[in-house]
Amino acid sequence: MSERKDNKLWGGRFDRAPDAHFDAFQRSFAFDRRLLPYEIAVDRAWAKALEPIGIFTAAEVKETLAGLEKIAARVQSDPAWVDKFGADAEDVHHFVEKALVEELGPLGWKLHTGRSRNELVATDFRLFVMDAAAEVRRGVLALVGALLQQAKAKLGVPMAGMTHMQHAQPILLSHFLLAHAEAFTRDVARLQHAAAAADACPMGSGALAGNSFSIDRAAIARELGFAKVTANSLDAVSDRDFALDYLFALSGIATHLSRLAEDFVLFASQEFSYAVLPDEYSTGSSLMPQKKNPDSWELIRGKTGRITGALLALLTTLKGLPTSYQRDLQEDKEALFAAHDQVADMLLVAAGALNTTAFRDDRLRALAANPALLATEAADYLVRKGLPFRQAHDVVGKILKEAERRQKPWTELPLEELRKMAPEIGPDFAAVLTVDAALAAKNVAGGTAPDSVRRAIAELESRLPKEAAAK
Repeated sequence: MSERKDNKLWGGRFDRAPDAHFDAFQRSFAFDRRLLPYEIAVDRAWAKALEPIGIFTAAEVKETLAGLEKIAARVQSDPAWVDKFGADAEDVHHFVEKALVEELGPLGWKLHTGRSRNELVATDFRLFVMDAAAEVRRGVLALVGALLQQAKAKLGVPMAGMTHMQHAQPILLSHFLLAHAEAFTRDVARLQHAAAAADACPMGSGALAGNSFSIDRAAIARELGFAKVTANSLDAVSDRDFALDYLFALSGIATHLSRLAEDFVLFASQEFSYAVLPDEYSTGSSLMPQKKNPDSWELIRGKTGRITGALLALLTTLKGLPTSYQRDLQEDKEALFAAHDQVADMLLVAAGALNTTAFRDDRLRALAANPALLATEAADYLVRKGLPFRQAHDVVGKILKEAERRQKPWTELPLEELRKMAPEIGPDFAAVLTVDAALAAKNVAGGTAPDSVRRAIAELESRLPKEAAAK
């Protein structure tokens, strides 16, 4: 076997070396080194698959697998070696081949028989996304668990529910917390979809046309833990829909985290005073000694743009590509890696901040008891007495206006005055004009009545272990 004069994966038809600046520009090992564990796993599977078709002998497979194990162990234990040895590596594939040749000699070059970097990177990337989705899923479920624990602890505490940032109707604080939990459980489903989209093995697709050596693609897929093989070699090397799906799932999580963060920034403000910021997840001012700032929530809110930006970047990269592999696809990983890391950290911080937040129950109760929040209950009362709702709505509006004119709460207007505007009002009217009555009236599935919220808590508690156990 002739010796190669360079350590590149290509170059035989070139007379001159690449421009130094371009050579540095086109390298990707600085970021795709993250795929090293997946690259080595794929190499192991490929080595085993080369024996039945006569490319490797049993002894060569054994020697190659031993060499790969040594490389994997050194990658794990010696990051400085990876930095030094990878200084001239084009990409993760080049690094492993170079290390294997150093370990085995020319046998190391034999492993690349019948395969392309196009299918290798697609396979590595899919494996990464499957693992990444599982990691983030655990983070989402931990946050849902934190919301659930606060909902259980605060069951019975009312608050002023809002629409249009205006106080609207009384709800339970637990109902509010479970609303966020529901949003995050939808994120779990999106993560599962992204993982399922990645769960197909491209190995055997070659550069674009397939494999010439009758490789057993199904065996390789099983070895790597894939459920199936990709259906079309041309599509397999260029498909990044699974990455889009994952970034979409991350963008949904970040958006929900940002909304949760906005709520808690408001809740911790002096104007709301609903919650006390935990010291562990807050910072102070370099100038104003009295300040306690909700920086954990503000940073979560601020980082969301980076996640949605990563999704938009990949969509933009993919939109004009011709069919088959193009080098533009090298740009698919950096932003996704960063988005994954950011979302994982955001979830960890959000769960920690939520677990250590204290609510001001008295403040929440006081604002929920504002008589203005019971106006809809008055209209519903009149409906039960036979008035059409639109007419009842109009009558209650006039009652409120009269109370404003007298500068007193409308619930303190004398019964005889109320009956002048609405003869249907009887002595039982006052009984419906309480926070407890307003909450109890919403006893439907998904409503804010205490019994409904208890059922929702129980349902979520039973659902979480199933979600955690699901693949």
